[in-house]
Amino acid sequence: MVEKAVEYIKSKISGEYEIGIILGSGLGSLGDKIDNAEYVDYADIPGFPVSTAPGHVGRFVFGTLAGKRVMCMQGRIHLYEGYRPESIVMPIRVMRLMGVNNLIVTNAAGGINESFDVGDIMLITDHINFTGTNCLIGQNDDRFGVRFPDMSYAYSPELGSIAEKSAESLGIKLQKGVYVGCTGPSYETPAEIRAFRVLGADAVGMSTVQEVTAANHCGMKVLGFSLISNKAAGLSGERLTEEEVLLIGRQKSEEMQMLIMKITGEL
Repeated sequence: MVEKAVEYIKSKISGEYEIGIILGSGLGSLGDKIDNAEYVDYADIPGFPVSTAPGHVGRFVFGTLAGKRVMCMQGRIHLYEGYRPESIVMPIRVMRLMGVNNLIVTNAAGGINESFDVGDIMLITDHINFTGTNCLIGQNDDRFGVRFPDMSYAYSPELGSIAEKSAESLGIKLQKGVYVGCTGPSYETPAEIRAFRVLGADAVGMSTVQEVTAANHCGMKVLGFSLISNKAAGLSGERLTEEEVLLIGRQKSEEMQMLIMKITGEL
């Protein structure tokens, strides 16, 4: 299925791409900054999962960003949409076969670390997979990677250093922390948030961990960011809403775009 998807994309789009970018909830507008953009809708790709989440356009954007050839996902696939883990990471494997070596992953997340403010950008230093599953379960495909991939450096320290220097040069405040990925679609309970804090998590969301696992399996270097779109359950005294997540994404999208464009130019 991955090979058929790549074959279809290459019939529409020429060339290989150095950098892959996944845009999370409310952050899809970066795709509009790509020069010489060409588009392929997920729905048109044979056997490809279709994004149904609000705020996710559901297409690849191919073109040039900060002088580099990029392949950008405007919208990702989630477990809560009913897809199996191997479907969620199909785009990652497609990216790898299109030539992508460096992957930039973004998401909207709830802040667990009480020193974080809504609107902060967090550089993901590590993650906790709390989804109860793993995209590599089943027969291993040796064309992509080894049976037991090491996850000690799931998020590249080298790319993280570039991100920190880029944020400093732009005057952007950059938090650092651990992301915990859950299945959703319900938000976490206050008790779960307290438990996650004990486990060492700084932010929580409903994506990313499967994609990063597959990227490491494929030999990609990964850079991850969480936009802190709200305080996690029980920390603000307010009910959590999808509208709040999308609103903060729109409000902070320009800052996130500046950072990603600066980093992309440095890779």
